Amino acid sequence: MAINDTQRIMATPAPTPVVADPGPLGLAAFALTTFVLSAHNAGLFGFDKHANTIVIGLAIFYGGLAQFMAGMWAFRNRNVFSATAFSTYGGFWLSLGTYLALAAFGKVVATDITVSLGWFLLGFAIFNTYMMLWALRINGAVFGVFLTLEITEILLFWGFFSGNVDIIHLGGYMGVITAIVAWYTSAADVINSMGTRPFLPVGTPLWRESAVGSSAVRPEPAPVRR
Repeated sequence: MAINDTQRIMATPAPTPVVADPGPLGLAAFALTTFVLSAHNAGLFGFDKHANTIVIGLAIFYGGLAQFMAGMWAFRNRNVFSATAFSTYGGFWLSLGTYLALAAFGKVVATDITVSLGWFLLGFAIFNTYMMLWALRINGAVFGVFLTLEITEILLFWGFFSGNVDIIHLGGYMGVITAIVAWYTSAADVINSMGTRPFLPVGTPLWRESAVGSSAVRPEPAPVRR
């Protein structure tokens, strides 16, 4: 390779994002839907004494569709971590919303619901485990989202498998905490993108093997090598 070619490759700038950062949208959609369902699971203010039908619309359109679209936009921006996280949890909410709708219309055997939800949450807890570890490469706020979500999912699948309502309630309270952490991270991403200096802290990467960006959910893309 000629020296001029080498210099040209080394001078290639990092690719500019094609669309606006979809991270705050994905986090907000996840947070709100998680908050409402978790409030029901926890029985806050007697919410568990009422039907959780309100969750269906949120799960399909906000936590599901909006978050899934955020994942697709993250793919467009070549952000593998955010694309994988938002697309997967968008699918999570679309799947759960569909299941709750089927249950509401009596298309699911009542005795199968708790066991089915247990396996559903166990599967996503496995996915969340390695995403939680890789979130150490982003920053403290994003890691906090995945850490609290990990605890939430473990408590919930344990509660559903065992049929223990108290554990499910505990998982609901943990889910409310997860939603608050996700809301904070979303808010930080919004306000920090509006100025030249960060306004809300998101922490630094806990795993510093390689350089990452300062955005709450967006590592700095590596230069494109041609």
